Amino acid sequence: MFEVGDYIVYGNQGVCRVEGIGPMHMGGIKTDRLYYTLLPVYISGSTVYTPVDNTKVILRQIISKEEAMQLLEEIPQLEQIDVTDEKGREQIYKDALASCDCKELVRIIKTLYLRRQSRLEDGKKVTALDERYFRMAEDALYGVLAIALGLERNGVEEYITRYLEQHRN
Repeated sequence: MFEVGDYIVYGNQGVCRVEGIGPMHMGGIKTDRLYYTLLPVYISGSTVYTPVDNTKVILRQIISKEEAMQLLEEIPQLEQIDVTDEKGREQIYKDALASCDCKELVRIIKTLYLRRQSRLEDGKKVTALDERYFRMAEDALYGVLAIALGLERNGVEEYITRYLEQHRN
């Protein structure tokens, strides 16, 4: 169970801060069940209420600074997502995004970055689908890394770029 003040990842809401734990006091809701009151860090004016025992949405502790640094170290070795069926491309991205796994988010970003470069070199446009999932993966990953590393959200991409340049073999 999480505690008030913890930063967690809550499904597609991304990083949230646990603001409260207790029964809901709304009409039609059983008061014998405990709920988390979550404030999404990067979605202003939003509050999420979810049962403490929720199994339908991924609810997990945010990664530590050490885990974030380990992830940065592993980025060069993480492989692209292998998409053999173009029709299934979106589902593969959806599944990877829904996992809320930072390594999968890196793999989406890496896959779509390289795909974008290849398409541009071939004189083709970047697809709207690719662009949408690239942004979603970036938002999810950078939100987690910002909290874990104590950075501003908009400085994470630059931090990653500098880290990778400094640690090239």
